[in-house]
Amino acid sequence: MLERERIIEIVVAVAAVLLMLGVMIGIGSEYGGNGQAMSTDGGEMLVIAIVGFILLLTAVGIALAFVLNDPEDGLEADDDTDAQSAA
Repeated sequence: MLERERIIEIVVAVAAVLLMLGVMIGIGSEYGGNGQAMSTDGGEMLVIAIVGFILLLTAVGIALAFVLNDPEDGLEADDDTDAQSAA
């Protein structure tokens, strides 16, 4: 069985990809259609959607790193460790 954190990561990633696909389909149906080439406005919207997707996944990754970080993992800096290494 998968861990709770791994399931959360999978669900968030799949939701983000489905959102991106929905946006791309929406742009394609709005700015193109019936076998026509996409207009220049549609191309610009598609580029904006791709950049937005990259920024969205970056924000989601950072948010998941903070939310799913367990204190037991030892990822936080301990003040005692820093003081001991300086001596």
